[in-house]
Amino acid sequence: MLLSIFRFIHAVREYYRSMGELSNLSDRELADIGVSRGDIPRLASEAFHRAH
Repeated sequence: MLLSIFRFIHAVREYYRSMGELSNLSDRELADIGVSRGDIPRLASEAFHRAH
C-alpha cells in the first residue's frame, strides 16, 4: 500500500513537471515538435499514466 502511494505521488509530480516544461515552450517551439497549446494537458496526462 505504501508503495502505491509513492508511485501515485511520483506520477502526480511527473504530470506537473510535464505541464510546466511544455507550458514554458513558445508557440513556435511547440509547433516545431508538432504540439499545440491545447495538446499540453493530454500529453501531461499521458506522462502521468506512464509514471503511475
